[in-house]
Amino acid sequence: MKSEIKKIIENAVKGLTEEALNFSIEVPGEKEHGDYSTNVALILAKKIGKNPREVAEDIKGKIKPNLFSKIEIAGPGFINFFVSDKIFINSIKSIDKNFGKGNNLKGKKIIIDYTDPNLFKEFHVGHLMNNSIGESLSRIFEFQGAKVKRVCYQSDIGLNVAKAVYGMQKMDWENSKLENKIKALGSAYATGSSDYENNEESKKEIIEINKNIFAKSDEQINKLYFIGKKISLEHFDKIYKKLDTKFDELISESQVIKIGKEIVEKGLKNGVFEKGDNGAIIFKGEKYGLHTRVFINSEGLPTYEAKDLGLAEFKDKKYKYDQSVVITASEQNDYFKVMLCALDKMAPKLAEKTKHIGHGMLRLPEGKMSSRTGKVITGESLIEKVEELVKEKIKDRELSEKEKAEITENVAVGAIRYSILKQSAGSDIIYDFDKSISFEGDSGPYLQYSYTRAQSVLRKAKIEKIKLSFKKVSNEVSELEKKMYHFPEVVLKAQTEYEPHYLALYLTELAGLFNGYYAKNKIVDKNDEFSPYKVALVNAFSVIMKNGMWLLGIKSLERM
Repeated sequence: MKSEIKKIIENAVKGLTEEALNFSIEVPGEKEHGDYSTNVALILAKKIGKNPREVAEDIKGKIKPNLFSKIEIAGPGFINFFVSDKIFINSIKSIDKNFGKGNNLKGKKIIIDYTDPNLFKEFHVGHLMNNSIGESLSRIFEFQGAKVKRVCYQSDIGLNVAKAVYGMQKMDWENSKLENKIKALGSAYATGSSDYENNEESKKEIIEINKNIFAKSDEQINKLYFIGKKISLEHFDKIYKKLDTKFDELISESQVIKIGKEIVEKGLKNGVFEKGDNGAIIFKGEKYGLHTRVFINSEGLPTYEAKDLGLAEFKDKKYKYDQSVVITASEQNDYFKVMLCALDKMAPKLAEKTKHIGHGMLRLPEGKMSSRTGKVITGESLIEKVEELVKEKIKDRELSEKEKAEITENVAVGAIRYSILKQSAGSDIIYDFDKSISFEGDSGPYLQYSYTRAQSVLRKAKIEKIKLSFKKVSNEVSELEKKMYHFPEVVLKAQTEYEPHYLALYLTELAGLFNGYYAKNKIVDKNDEFSPYKVALVNAFSVIMKNGMWLLGIKSLERM
């Protein structure tokens, strides 16, 4: 409807100005201001030197009321459109499993890089945040017609890995008696990190281990390295399955390091990079209003920056994408500005096709996590804690143990996903355990419960043999019908602005309207001539909720 109104307005203002008009069409917060509102008269009035209300009246007079029950002028010159009820009814008639899908990205190839845990470390809560945003955006892009490739870029080489291997040397990996190997791997990294900072001899040893890993020159080091890599990959795979994420490819730093080094060495020859005082190769970001970063260190080894240059080229050669979306913590925003600036100097087309999204931090009441000290708040520990709370909440429900286990896991993941996605990607979050599992609004479980309630109504209607129908329609279209109509617009906005939180907020408002409708109306009633229409509304609501929750990575449940 927004695009339709825009066309109508553009036709109405033809001849009034030759300049392009950058006006907005919004859904008003107050229903008395209509279903849509535009500021076009205010924008146009400034350009032609007329009173905005006069301009608004002029535009209004040129618009045929086919789509609208009325058009009003408000305030200094806003034009408010009240959409005809028949438009909403016809929209609901067309709602099926594909409702909300668009073609804004049809034919586009998008590669999205997210989650990106470091091997030899535990999967911390920040990776849950990254995964939730990345998985949701992947699904939103697909819903808008794009061909999406999901990749996970994992650090499997470098000083951090060397620190972990150093720590592993002090543990009994040979006999495999360690109870929790991934936790032991985290402890090994913490040991290595501490010794690197506090013991000069250990620091030298870790630097040497790092060189050996690059060169694959030490049999014992190689053995520990591959043990640690296998443990990490198996552990991460279990988490991805629980999160319902399937990557098309896992890319490791070791796959792109050579490419990155060659790019930097080439850039050194043509003046993009230069030699630092200690022999390192650096990029002088100050020339471009940024800061200096090292791309190849004094030991001759490529840094994260060089590897990221290699990654961009690696992905483009393999997938020939139209856009590459990279998601990291916002702590890396300044880093990415420098890296993308360097990429622009070496491969401007790749830099132009790259979109970086920095997300905020996820904190628990205990505070921020740190893998360096070993005090990690792991992703699985958060999931397990939320699962325990959900399990307690549903323990008295008449469900089989299998059902309870499935519901517990899916509600817990949904609770975490929603808590992350209900805010804009750049916002920090303090996780609220009680609120996250509430069935009373503004939570993932509330969305799931609302969908389950709708499914219960539809099952009851089937038993009562009441089929959905639009033959007898209620005299007045409610806010529920109007809200459902906006779903495709919200999906499009979430895609164009890279912000899943629009969907989370929309679904919460929609669920609230449905639950209010459910409380005020007896839906399944053989004696009510409007019951088939009410059932049709419930069916339409359940379709939108299922599609919307899928876009957020939240499972829809038939029973709860």
